[in-house]
Amino acid sequence: MIGRLNHVAIAVRSLEAGVRTYRDTLGAKVSAPLPQPEHGVTVVFVELPNTKIELLEPLGEGSPIAKFLERNADGGIHHVCYEVDDIIAARDRLKAEGARVLGDGEPRIGAHGKPVLFLHPKDFFGTLVELEQA
Repeated sequence: MIGRLNHVAIAVRSLEAGVRTYRDTLGAKVSAPLPQPEHGVTVVFVELPNTKIELLEPLGEGSPIAKFLERNADGGIHHVCYEVDDIIAARDRLKAEGARVLGDGEPRIGAHGKPVLFLHPKDFFGTLVELEQA
């Protein structure tokens, strides 16, 4: 059901510092910041030959990333994102097998302009999983 690893998301307190580290220290190509107010984050993507790293900075009141950073002061891995061919079929199969879909269970548009869903970390060994329509 799951396809390729689309990205690994890392919560950071400062996108500017994150960009400097990945671009200047590691020599990676980094996208321009993209505010995602409906998700409470501003993101940049670090482009790698085989996948991406998504750096997430809190945006606005009640950002889930701000809450994550309260518990993890230095930031860290927030979630992994896998591609699926059919997000609705994947959601329905996962729910039938007992997995919990976060929110109202309906896909929302993510930073790549494609539908996404998040799965409860307690169902995936403590890892928040994002599914993105391929």
